[in-house]
Amino acid sequence: MSSGAAGVERVFREEYGRLIASLTRRFGDLDIAEDAAGEALVVALERWPVDGVPPNPGAWLMTTAGNRAIDRLRRDKLRDPKHQAAAMIHDPTPHEPTGVVADDRLRLLFTCCHPALAPEARIALTLRMLGGLTVAEIAAAFLVQETTMGQRITRAKAKIKGARIPYRVPEADDLPERVGAVLAVVMLIFNEGYLASGDGEPVRAELTAEAIRLARLLHALLPGDLETTGLLALLLLTESRRLARVRGGELVPLDEQDRGGWDRALIAEGHALVRACLAADRPGRYQILAAVNAVHTDAPTAAATDWSQVAALYDQLTRLDPSPIVALNRAVAVAELDGPEVALAIVERLPLDGYHAWHATRADLLRRLGRSADARAQYDAALACCDNTAEASYLRRKRGELV
Repeated sequence: MSSGAAGVERVFREEYGRLIASLTRRFGDLDIAEDAAGEALVVALERWPVDGVPPNPGAWLMTTAGNRAIDRLRRDKLRDPKHQAAAMIHDPTPHEPTGVVADDRLRLLFTCCHPALAPEARIALTLRMLGGLTVAEIAAAFLVQETTMGQRITRAKAKIKGARIPYRVPEADDLPERVGAVLAVVMLIFNEGYLASGDGEPVRAELTAEAIRLARLLHALLPGDLETTGLLALLLLTESRRLARVRGGELVPLDEQDRGGWDRALIAEGHALVRACLAADRPGRYQILAAVNAVHTDAPTAAATDWSQVAALYDQLTRLDPSPIVALNRAVAVAELDGPEVALAIVERLPLDGYHAWHATRADLLRRLGRSADARAQYDAALACCDNTAEASYLRRKRGELV
């Protein structure tokens, strides 16, 4: 891909969520919004390398996509006299009230999380429509095949159309029922930015920023929901370390990061939110994960980390979510408390073959036990299924350091 085309693609991905949300509100059809956005990208790829990037590329894409959507509606009206959607071109009535959610993208997020859709379909559809993630990227986040994820998204869109699920603002009473799926989507959007896959930038800052923006809106909308508070705290504390996380194109693990490069303002805000969650009798997943990050960001050095508190928090999370991923993270804390041999026994029982972090953790534990040949094999296995360029560079360096 040429540098000019790559620049267009970058702008498009940054603006995609805003584009789809606004077009959906305007035209009331997700397929029309997606097709129009795609056509606007094609025009941009043709014109921008020649004419230059416009002063306001987001507005340019919005105008172009809107014109393409109107053209399609007019064509459909000519083909089908009964087609009513084109009437909105001349409809003088104002838009419906925005209700309790005033932001286009947040409204679309709640809409895609309609209870009529299966939970996994809600998340996948929203990641595609709002996060601008490819089907391959979403499949990687769910650890499923790309074809499976493509079918899931297609079925979700067909369900919306077939069941005539309206693109409308949810009522205040609807919000608690949908907030769990919404929080999960925001978390996955952030993770895709923070752990970006593919051969591009190791971190996609536009996605992490969008996830934090949505989390702030959710927190303002539902200030009494402690899981929403926990999610915002988790994102802020994770984001605070972003600039120290990659150096020279290579991942810098937490224990090697320059803590002077962490964003102290975000850490202070995140810690305050975690303290606000302490009153919860039964904290949820995001509150616990935020507390784990608070422990890490509170330690002045890696050696000063309170690993017993980290392990206790993961024990608490295990009772909520006894998944292999949680067990893997808990094992990292166990290694610091009880040694790598105890942790390795835990890790090797986990059914995570094909997950690069599992292989990388095994490799590190084997390295610490002096089992270099076994560690090298695990580094190779981790590299085979790692699609983040910065992390792959780090794994190659660690493999090269083995005696």
